[in-house]
Amino acid sequence: MANVETALKETLATIDGAIGAALVDYGSGMALGTIGGGKDLDLTVAAAGNTDVVRAKVRTMEMLGLKDEIEDILITLGTQYHLIRLMKSRDSKGFFLYLALDRGRANLAMARHQLTKIEAELEI
Repeated sequence: MANVETALKETLATIDGAIGAALVDYGSGMALGTIGGGKDLDLTVAAAGNTDVVRAKVRTMEMLGLKDEIEDILITLGTQYHLIRLMKSRDSKGFFLYLALDRGRANLAMARHQLTKIEAELEI
């Protein structure tokens, strides 16, 4: 099992095109850890903003009576992909992994696959 810091480092090291990553508590909107980012990608702001996205989608699913689980949420920009992966294990409910990718260098399918593996190994 990997801790937060190790998992985030692995995210940037193993996913082509990764710009930044964060583990976020969507109850509070606080990032438990971040890596990467920079002046053009403030991961603390992204964590808080994407918390609103997750909460809205969870609320919408409840209102629709959908009994399914969100795997991930994809936001496609002109030059980037933003991937939000809701964590599912009992100990990690209420958390999501956030990954920003350079669209020109990333393979979205492989990024999703790798993020799933990282989630499975992560211990919170």
